[in-house]
Amino acid sequence: MAKANPFTFLQQTRAEIAKVVWPTRREVLITSAMVFALAVAGAAFFFLVDWLIRSGLQALLSFVG
Repeated sequence: MAKANPFTFLQQTRAEIAKVVWPTRREVLITSAMVFALAVAGAAFFFLVDWLIRSGLQALLSFVG
């Protein structure tokens, strides 16, 4: 493996960083809001499933016991 010149390495690094497309403030806000909304929806879904299972088990156990 050939050793790279530190100056060449820095030039190549700057060239690669220049290729990065940074998101706009609006894109960051929209994607953050989407992540938050999906997290809330997921939490609500699992809360509902847990509640249904718990209610069903309590009804079953009170019926049997």
